[in-house]
Amino acid sequence: MAPKVTSSGRIGREVADRVPRRCEPVRSVPMTEPSAVEDRIVPDPRHQLGRLGERLALEHLVRLGYKLVSANHRTRFGEIDLIVRDATTLVFVEVKTRRSHRPDRHWERLDSRKRAQVRRMAAAWLAETPARPHADDLRFDAIGITIDPRGAIVALEHLEAAF
Repeated sequence: MAPKVTSSGRIGREVADRVPRRCEPVRSVPMTEPSAVEDRIVPDPRHQLGRLGERLALEHLVRLGYKLVSANHRTRFGEIDLIVRDATTLVFVEVKTRRSHRPDRHWERLDSRKRAQVRRMAAAWLAETPARPHADDLRFDAIGITIDPRGAIVALEHLEAAF
């Protein structure tokens, strides 16, 4: 049945109530302060610990004279923690961070499967990055960092050519 049209050309009230109306414009809602939003988002403490360890490892490497090439580069095989270079060597760095109350060693978590994964990630980065810095040598280092509950370094172990 066709809707009733009045002499003015408008649809009658009873029909207009059944016809969907246009959406009302969205009203602007004031943003909350960023700190209030951040308080509601609870980050993963392991992720925070890992990022802290990577930052401390990078500071260590910079003190040794290395320059940052890339940090937290994602490949289809995973994420490379740090890629640094000196005058002749491009270094792929795997960082292992733990709390001081954990009894395990850093290197126990750097098993053959993880080493193979880091090699695959490095090969992917080399293939994906044609504008990379020239280096005569490639090397895979491992840095193990132990952090106390306040976030201070208890120990830092740097194994050059770890694998």
